[in-house]
Amino acid sequence: MIRALYTAATGMNAQDINVATISNNIANVNSTGYKKSRAEFQDLLYQNLRLVGTLSPNGNQIPTGSQLGLGTKLGSVAKIYTQGDFIQTQNQLDAAITGKGFFQIALPDGTIAYTRAGSFKMNNTGQVVTADGLPLEPAITVPQDALQISIDENGSVSVTQPGATAPTVLGTIQLATFQNRAGLQAIGNNAFKQTDASGAPTVGNPNSDDRGKTQQGFLEMSNVSVVEEMVNLISAQRAYEMNSRTVQTADEMLQTANNMKR
Repeated sequence: MIRALYTAATGMNAQDINVATISNNIANVNSTGYKKSRAEFQDLLYQNLRLVGTLSPNGNQIPTGSQLGLGTKLGSVAKIYTQGDFIQTQNQLDAAITGKGFFQIALPDGTIAYTRAGSFKMNNTGQVVTADGLPLEPAITVPQDALQISIDENGSVSVTQPGATAPTVLGTIQLATFQNRAGLQAIGNNAFKQTDASGAPTVGNPNSDDRGKTQQGFLEMSNVSVVEEMVNLISAQRAYEMNSRTVQTADEMLQTANNMKR
């Protein structure tokens, strides 16, 4: 009965983490480029009361053993990188990726972060930056007299200027892909950093290999499905209730055993 209390407690802790993960998904349902998370759990150690394959007193092999599980634990909280829905914005600096690639942005410490959020702006020098003022990598600077900005599916950025007969190419947006996207570390602000688990990025122009194309005037929204998250929330709540009921039942059994001395 004491064992049942601790086993049920691990189940309650697990569902608490599950609900926290679901709530973060729901909170970011409108975050540009957000990728939903999923809590994954594993069973804990087992107590072997009788090993599989042992011999009975008459010399026969026992086909099944007796194992008592000791609960559950968090295995991982994994990011799910399915494509989010696109919305059309008509903003010249908005761009979405139809593929596995990531935009590259330069952090203040000089390292590179990666994002699927393509809602870019211009700072006071004309440099293309994120909403937090972090510059796109490689850097692209739009001239002050630019009349129109164009981003094609190959990532080429060009502008139309007064008196020019042809657009001026400013540079190319390069995308990064990873062998193991699930190994990226989320750092907030819709950005990720590479880790040993993700592997080094493979950087190149859009519309090559499996990086995907750039779509001007569109944004990729969160891939969170509110209906799916609500179903998961109900399931987690019911699992928590059942584990708490197990604690209550074990407590009642202990109380009954304790009252036997009276």
